[in-house]
Amino acid sequence: MLKGLARLWPLSALLSWALAWAAWRLAGPGWPGGLALLAVSLTCAALHQRRWRRLWVALGAPLALLLLQVRVPTVFWLLLGLGLLALYPRRIWRDAPLFLTPEGALAGLPARLQLPPQARVLDAGCGTGAALMGLHAAYPAAQLQGTEASWALAMSARWRCPWAQVRQGDLWADDWRELDLLYLFQRPESMPGALAKARAELRPGAWLLSLDFPLPEVQPRAQWDAVGSHQLFLYRAEDLN
Repeated sequence: MLKGLARLWPLSALLSWALAWAAWRLAGPGWPGGLALLAVSLTCAALHQRRWRRLWVALGAPLALLLLQVRVPTVFWLLLGLGLLALYPRRIWRDAPLFLTPEGALAGLPARLQLPPQARVLDAGCGTGAALMGLHAAYPAAQLQGTEASWALAMSARWRCPWAQVRQGDLWADDWRELDLLYLFQRPESMPGALAKARAELRPGAWLLSLDFPLPEVQPRAQWDAVGSHQLFLYRAEDLN
């Protein structure tokens, strides 16, 4: 069951932590409980495919137990919860987590895609503005826009990218019909929805660029290695249907 729920992140993480806590309570205090909690955490983590998800699941319950042992004040948990909600609102739990576009990942883009002056470019889910900065370096004359659901991250993006128009809101509510280039750094589960929206809204001649995650069952016009182990996938709107 949990292996199927692993596709419903972060529900799978919450269930994993709950199972680990249950094992700890059943095994009793001391080393037996700690070993039971760790064993369940590692087992649940192994059911997740993405490395960062495995890390979250494996460390979540043990770290919480450790903090409880050192008697962290209740206000700490309150502030931590409020901070996480500010950075990662509940309505975007099924979108990408806070992973930033690596510096230099978009450096080779102008050699593969030339855009007209004043091209309209949107970073859907811009986080703190890392990709906006890369897009600005690639296309300094472009009209750059960013959408970010987290108000805290949107404020950071506005401060770092004063030349871009950053909107705090739902990226899926954006209108993509007037764009020349759409940039995405989402997660695999988001890509079918992105493809459906792009098919419905991207005009002929527009482009879609995705970092790391290809559109399902669509052949990209270009694909190349970025920094580290990252890859970029470039699509033309006409190829999506």
